[in-house]
Amino acid sequence: MALVELGSYPNAMEAAMVRGRLEAEGIDSVAFDGGMNIADSAGWVIPIRVMVLDDDLDAARSVLPGI
Repeated sequence: MALVELGSYPNAMEAAMVRGRLEAEGIDSVAFDGGMNIADSAGWVIPIRVMVLDDDLDAARSVLPGI
């Protein structure tokens, strides 16, 4: 199993909300590059990527329509 990108977000709050929603549905996720985005206004330069297992990608997309 490999990690794949579900989506990228301009700030830690948005990424945390997505991860919380996934967790509520039993889907594990991790955020990459959160430490690189130390200023919330820098999200367009280094977005925070939310990653899920490739086996969970379709389920994660169904939980978060529009992704």
